[in-house]
Amino acid sequence: MISISELSKSYGDRMLFGGMSMQLNAGERYGLVGANGSGKTTLLSILTGDLEASGGKVTIPKRTRLGVLRQDQFLYEDHSILTVTLMGHRELWEVMVEKEQLLAKAETHFDGERFSELEELVERYDGYRAEARAAMILEGLGLPADIHHDPLSTLSGGFKLRVLLAQVLSSNPDVLLLDEPTNHLDILSIRWLETFLREFTGPLVVISHDHRFLDNVVTHILDVDYETVTLYHGNYTRFIDNKVTERSRREKDISSREREIAEHQKTVDRFRAKASKARQAQSKEKMLEKMADQIEDLAPTSRRYPHFRFSQTRDSGRDVLTVKGVKKAFDDNEVLHGVDLQLQRGDRMAIMGPNGIGKSTLLKIIMDDLPADEGTVEWGYETHPGYFAQDHSEQFDSPNNTAEAWIWGFCADQTIGFVRGHLGKVLFSGDDVEKRLGSLSGGEAARLVFAKLAIAQPNVLVLDEPTNHLDLESIESLVEGLKAFAGTLILVSHDRWFVSQLATRIVEVRPDEILDYHGTYDEYVHFCGDDHLDADRVVLKAKSEKRRQKEESAGENGASNDSGRSANGETSTNGDSSGNGGSSKNGKKRGGKGRDSKNRAGSSSKANKNRSQKQQEALLTRIEDAETRMKEIDETLSAPGFYANTPAQDARELEQERAHLEKDVVDWTAAWEQAEEAAA
Repeated sequence: MISISELSKSYGDRMLFGGMSMQLNAGERYGLVGANGSGKTTLLSILTGDLEASGGKVTIPKRTRLGVLRQDQFLYEDHSILTVTLMGHRELWEVMVEKEQLLAKAETHFDGERFSELEELVERYDGYRAEARAAMILEGLGLPADIHHDPLSTLSGGFKLRVLLAQVLSSNPDVLLLDEPTNHLDILSIRWLETFLREFTGPLVVISHDHRFLDNVVTHILDVDYETVTLYHGNYTRFIDNKVTERSRREKDISSREREIAEHQKTVDRFRAKASKARQAQSKEKMLEKMADQIEDLAPTSRRYPHFRFSQTRDSGRDVLTVKGVKKAFDDNEVLHGVDLQLQRGDRMAIMGPNGIGKSTLLKIIMDDLPADEGTVEWGYETHPGYFAQDHSEQFDSPNNTAEAWIWGFCADQTIGFVRGHLGKVLFSGDDVEKRLGSLSGGEAARLVFAKLAIAQPNVLVLDEPTNHLDLESIESLVEGLKAFAGTLILVSHDRWFVSQLATRIVEVRPDEILDYHGTYDEYVHFCGDDHLDADRVVLKAKSEKRRQKEESAGENGASNDSGRSANGETSTNGDSSGNGGSSKNGKKRGGKGRDSKNRAGSSSKANKNRSQKQQEALLTRIEDAETRMKEIDETLSAPGFYANTPAQDARELEQERAHLEKDVVDWTAAWEQAEEAAA
């Protein structure tokens, strides 16, 4: 689908990558990874045509529709959310607009011929389903149907970006090129997006710092490092294993060749000392020169890993934090409804839930950055919390202050060496320390805040979306640093891998309750019976619960209406009094053919409902079994050394089995929804 030949990009003397030749095929999903500044976004911009390469070429067939995520929401502020989404399919949108214009002029002049042509184009572009599809995508990304006709300007910045992502997904692209699509998404929306992208049939190239998202979505990794782009088969976890193995092999091979050359050099040196061996020495030297020329010159890696370490000046008391009856509302929207929590020393608590549910609000109240409407927050004896806010600008004093001066402000009694040592650990070196706070990238700002926390030595760390702006290398380093932290941890994050590595307690904030589970994220998922944060499963379970409640309500109303009362006011045990056409003691019905007909119709309807319920239960069981097997296959495929130690045919068979299961889940889900509609 996309052919790349000898592609290179450099800026002045700095080479980002060169010699990239490969083909990106339909049905394959490529995760584009590399350190910040390595050239990931540059490569994506070359593929989209927004940037010219220094050399080589990219060949994309004519009429190929590219779906590119662009963050230009200000172009659409006055349009409705649904309209902005539909605009993604430019050709269809233009046809729809022209069609509306023709209809508006119909009373004075109606061009029937052109209208027919437009109708054919709408049908060709599958336009009659476009609005329903756009609405489905918006809902999957967490934008409910009741706001689809509101102006885009009514949304927050994060939700506007969701609309732009929906615009790309609904544009019917042949190729998807996505830069950080999970930014500003909660776990529910990320899970929905994973399913959508796995079903996409064209080539997908995606940049993401979400470890688990890459594991769940991509089939290949494009690694921008060592001044080139290397293609790896498999997901991100498998790539990490393979890259380390490959680099180690290449380094060992170089070391072996260098030792071999050194041994030969000793022989040459001995031969030189004897005139009779001079010719042999000269011949050997030429051989050594050739061997040296053949040694691969490994370019240095562009990956840099910060060093995060958090110590504490002293232990806190056993009781760290007590939250009682905390409520908070913004105008008429109450986001916290009486929260009760108690933390003890050593707890590692992750607060989870959809965006807008009140997670960050709760942290701000805990840190006294926001007053609660009701309730109390009490820190325990000798607790010293350190706070990482989601918006770093809240913690920076002045955009004109330098990184070095800001850090030094927290340790004014320390030397410049101490300050620069801490800055160096978070990758601020040389002129970086003079950068103004207002000009820092998101990742730089985050690392600087962590440097401040390391100096402060708190015994409680309160972290609000700490991975948002970090690259994968920084996230991995942060996990190692937090694992070694001996104090208490409170965090909010949508990164499932990050949470699964650290949390020993999960608090899920729901619209009407707080669910507090003492255990890891994976244990919590198992406890719930499925990943309740999987969007598709949430929808299925919600529909099942709604239908069940509807049936129970109907049954109770029916029982109430059918329960006749006798003359003395007692309730009949037969469901009706014998004088009103109810059942007699021998079980025979009274009341004629009309009553019989109604009973038979009711029995038939009830039987149909029972059959639909059984069909739905069977389908849900199939879906659960298939997803369990898919998870087992994913774990097998991503196991270290699997592909190196497994015959290619066996690996292909597992991959094919997973693909078939994935298709089955889609089909069974559709069948479940049909059965649900039939039972309604």
